[in-house]
Amino acid sequence: MAAPPDMALSPTLSLELLPTDPLLLILSFLDYRDLVSCCYLNRRLNQLSSHDPLWKRHCKKYWLISEEEKSRRNQSWRAIFISTYSDLGRYIHYYATLKKAWDDLEQYLGQWCPRMISSLKESVREEDLDAVEAQIRCKLPDDYRCSFRIHNGQKLVVPGLMGSMALSNHYRSEDLLDIDTAAGGFQQRLGLKQCLPLTFCIHTGLSQYMALESVEGRNKYEIFYQCPEQMARNPSTIVMFITGTSYLEWFTSYVNKVVTGGYPIIRDQIFRYVHDKDCVATTEDITVSVSTSFLPELSSVHPPHYFFTYRIRIEMSKDALPENACQLESRYWRITNAKGDVEEVQGPGVVGEFPVISPGKVYEYTSCTTFTTTSGYMEGYYTFHCLYNKDRFFNVTIPRFHMVCPAFKVSTA
Repeated sequence: MAAPPDMALSPTLSLELLPTDPLLLILSFLDYRDLVSCCYLNRRLNQLSSHDPLWKRHCKKYWLISEEEKSRRNQSWRAIFISTYSDLGRYIHYYATLKKAWDDLEQYLGQWCPRMISSLKESVREEDLDAVEAQIRCKLPDDYRCSFRIHNGQKLVVPGLMGSMALSNHYRSEDLLDIDTAAGGFQQRLGLKQCLPLTFCIHTGLSQYMALESVEGRNKYEIFYQCPEQMARNPSTIVMFITGTSYLEWFTSYVNKVVTGGYPIIRDQIFRYVHDKDCVATTEDITVSVSTSFLPELSSVHPPHYFFTYRIRIEMSKDALPENACQLESRYWRITNAKGDVEEVQGPGVVGEFPVISPGKVYEYTSCTTFTTTSGYMEGYYTFHCLYNKDRFFNVTIPRFHMVCPAFKVSTA
């Protein structure tokens, strides 16, 4: 069947004949790799792929380059993308996520913990990270390297960037180690073979480690607290309380918890108490809320001894009548472990104090408990007496709060 006369006479459709605007629109949906590939197809696509506005989206998506940053650098979007890629290209899948986490953290610290900002170290060079790999004879994961291209951890100071915890006779504050200090603590001994420390507490000696290889029962890049296995015949056997599956997940989840207010700021420090929003109870004008934390450095698996601390906030509504002011008289606890075993505790005051609560006032205190099981819960009530009617006593509910040990496993050293 012969083609219609008008079709037979029509010229061959080519890129040179297509209008520019539709082609630019099509190119705007391509990823940077496909955009680069177009440069090598023909002269027309080469010209169109160099259209500077096409590279704006990629600069913002992968490198978080703002309009202000572009103006300061006085370069085109395409030039900025190429120059940044030549320096950080191996981290293109991690950089934006980690840079945003660091930016959010710095902004938050500037508002709530300003003195911690000065402890952050500047970025390291690519050759510095290569030198560390040569020193420890082990490859560093790209997400870890990428983070240190943004900030080289912090100085060994207090408070630590990675959170604090305090009880009456125990204090922990974890610094995020710089790359040289981390390399100096790289482990080759049994139990911690090929593990790199990420954090360190100068008070307790506690570190969080990252496994650089899958050895001794660990997964590669797993992050954990180490705890000696007290009943093992082999002294190098340790228990690992898992805190992360990769550096990216470990660091960004911590930062998200901090900047969203998940951890309280106490005395210009980040305290690692976790608050369950449902763990709140109100009795008359008094509200009680609880947050908890697991302390690996005071815990053991064999023998089973899981140590938790909890922080309780008692607050009277600011709209309460002045004559509702009252004083805490005693406490009652019902403590239940994972086996269903129950212990009841009753006594005067809390932590040796008998706080007075009045409208708008808040009282907070910390205490601790241990379980022989990996989880348990507490609940109870406080007994108050009214200051203006000393014959009136009433109970204030303490909501049930659960404490759960993180996942753990024993090394196969």
